[in-house]
Amino acid sequence: MVPRVYARPLGTGVFCLPSSLSRSRYPSAEVVGNGDFDVTYRDIAEAEARLRRVVHRTPLQHSCTFSAMSGCEVYLKLENLQKTGAFKIRGAYNKVASLSPDERARGVITASAGNHAQGVAMAAFRFGVQATVVMPVGAPQAKIEATRGYGAEVVLVGQSYDESYAAACEMAEREKATFIHAFDDPYVIAGQGTVGLEILEELPYADALIVPVGGGGLISGIAVAAKTIKPDIRIIGVQAQNAPAAHDSWRKGLRLDVPASRTLADGLAVRRPGALPFRLMQRYVDDMVLVTEEAIAAAIRLFLERAKLLVEGAGAASLAALLSGQLAYLRGQRVVLVVSGGNVDLGRLTTLAAAPKTPIGTGS
Repeated sequence: MVPRVYARPLGTGVFCLPSSLSRSRYPSAEVVGNGDFDVTYRDIAEAEARLRRVVHRTPLQHSCTFSAMSGCEVYLKLENLQKTGAFKIRGAYNKVASLSPDERARGVITASAGNHAQGVAMAAFRFGVQATVVMPVGAPQAKIEATRGYGAEVVLVGQSYDESYAAACEMAEREKATFIHAFDDPYVIAGQGTVGLEILEELPYADALIVPVGGGGLISGIAVAAKTIKPDIRIIGVQAQNAPAAHDSWRKGLRLDVPASRTLADGLAVRRPGALPFRLMQRYVDDMVLVTEEAIAAAIRLFLERAKLLVEGAGAASLAALLSGQLAYLRGQRVVLVVSGGNVDLGRLTTLAAAPKTPIGTGS
């Protein structure tokens, strides 16, 4: 049973759970009543200070090819070149850094489709903390091996992130370990928000950011940072058509439980967006679109063939969205594509290479 708890205020717009019902003990606790958790620009700036000597400041690269194809001025924020191969190290490290000595001593447990797993494993290693990661049975082998390579114990449970998450919660409660949520955590969101800080520092006149969305941690953090710096910037989320929970929830204005089908963008396959990310998305996100599996596959190929970049399905979704015809209102504008990760199984690449090429069209 998910406990219903009432938060007490820490300060303006910031609330915490009573100590008897900490988030680490009840990672899925739903906050109701007079207050809720929040993430502020200050939280993201503090995360940036923690991460400055830990993560890469990834390149923001202009693409002549994708600019010509889209009719926009396109820039790529290359988080596929980040440590662990994805943006997730930002939020994971910020969360582990915030833990008390007692919370670290009990070890950390998380659930992940792969990239958050590597982020938590690396952060735990840096702090000398024991880490256990629960991943779906079908998680990409490259992500499983990389997670183990950082010293974490990997437990394979369930066919989806949500099944792994349920198992990880039970394990954390049983072992009294500290649970680190992949996206529904203010420290994790603040860490991911540093991507937005870096983009606006380098390209302060950007008109729009296109961000892949799973549980919503990345887009909500980026949105808080970007909208604080430049309130008129457009924040656009993209999901796989086979995993549309955040998209459908955002459009309905209500968190929905939407089962995910198999998708090339496995990092986006979440059944329900996080409570805190969803509130932030409702407040700051301007549009959400869906892309087909064919469009994602075509975008992966384009990154390889035209930009010489290895990008996973979730990271390629932003390009798929831009070229899908759904965002024609961005024509002529300065658009940043967040390329969220590059952890791809070579076997999957072989399959993509053998498949017939399909152009990204307006049917996405």
